[in-house]
Amino acid sequence: MPTGAINSYIDVAQIVLYLFWVFFAGLIYYLHRENKREGYPMESDGRSGRATIQGFPAVPEPKAFLLRNGEIRYAPGPNTFKEPLPRAVPTSRVPGSPIEPTGNPMLDGVGPGAYALRRDTPDLTLDDQPRIVPLRVAPGHGVARQGPDPRGMFVIGADNKIGGTVRDLWVDRSEAIFRYLEVEVDGDPDGKRVLLPMNLARCGDREVLVDSILSTQFAAVPTTKSPDRITSLEEDRVMAYYGGGTLYALPSRQEPLL
Repeated sequence: MPTGAINSYIDVAQIVLYLFWVFFAGLIYYLHRENKREGYPMESDGRSGRATIQGFPAVPEPKAFLLRNGEIRYAPGPNTFKEPLPRAVPTSRVPGSPIEPTGNPMLDGVGPGAYALRRDTPDLTLDDQPRIVPLRVAPGHGVARQGPDPRGMFVIGADNKIGGTVRDLWVDRSEAIFRYLEVEVDGDPDGKRVLLPMNLARCGDREVLVDSILSTQFAAVPTTKSPDRITSLEEDRVMAYYGGGTLYALPSRQEPLL
């Protein structure tokens, strides 16, 4: 057979292009299927009631993942948290209608107060120590002399009233930045202490200002199980409370801007 005879009847470039299309389609299918290891099957509120949706392709078979601490988790699997139904009701029977909280909107997990059910264990540093801790148990960390030390300052809520007093700061030992202020709630007979995210506080020379919640709402901030550490789930709940306050702390915040 003369050299190049096969190429005379076959378009090699076109075959390579078709093979690439097949490979790329398979890659898209694989990635889309792997993407459904978390968050699926979804639940939809239809006119006929709550329905389960998987879509195409379906949810893949469980796969084992070995975590850094030696724990094995499956995705999807029995270890997957089941998200609770929001404590809210739809404003109408039309699917996709807005929902309104039925209790305390800042604790109901709705809207800006929504949170994910993360692991109820502390995030760790590279040497397996709790990553976010108060300064009282973090030797080697402190407040820079160039800036104000908020410990002992009053915390002023959105109503310009005192909500508490800063007693300590919680440092992220991996990032070397402060994540929370520890606030002793004003007027609480037991001296209850709650956390205030640093990114929602403005530290001045004499006081700390908070715009997301009122002074009377510090008492309901979710607390931690341990006085010296915070879990990933507790972090989400604390942030969700202040996030919910940006909309629900005052009735006027739910009204149109104009």
